[in-house]
Amino acid sequence: MADISFLLLTFFLLTSSINTDQGITRKLPPLAPATQKSVNIKDRNVLKVLVNKSDYLLVQGKPINIKELKETVKTFLSNPGNRADFPEKEIKEIQGLGRIAVSKGVISLKNDRGTSYGAYIQVQNELTAAVNELRNELSKQKFGVPFTDLKDEIASEAITKAIPVAISEAEPENIGGK
Repeated sequence: MADISFLLLTFFLLTSSINTDQGITRKLPPLAPATQKSVNIKDRNVLKVLVNKSDYLLVQGKPINIKELKETVKTFLSNPGNRADFPEKEIKEIQGLGRIAVSKGVISLKNDRGTSYGAYIQVQNELTAAVNELRNELSKQKFGVPFTDLKDEIASEAITKAIPVAISEAEPENIGGK
């Protein structure tokens, strides 16, 4: 009897699917030196993203659907028409790309303490997808291949410098109450 139960237990353990945790692959920036002064960022350069306790998404104070977030972020960071209410661009000399306009845009993400983990991961995935798509587009334009397929380290580093990941995440608060 014990052998049969052990075999059944082994069978169910081997054939059942085990959920794997989702995670965020993001390299954290190095710790700022203690002597560094605080950075002053113009309001036009900040895209404010808020996820409340009910998992509703607000961008710049306006509710949007999670499916719209990626395109909103791409448009904000790229600022194709040089709009005055979107981020400024700074011309930089980047090895492998030459002189290129780099966005000063920063995404400010704030969550409520009641935000579900699933909503948090969804928002993070959309933000990352927006940056990755912008990198892929620039890489295709300059090198003819997507960013993910670049083999040359200099080219890969150049694209990363041209489109940096600028996401500032604030400490969660009880914005929506308990």
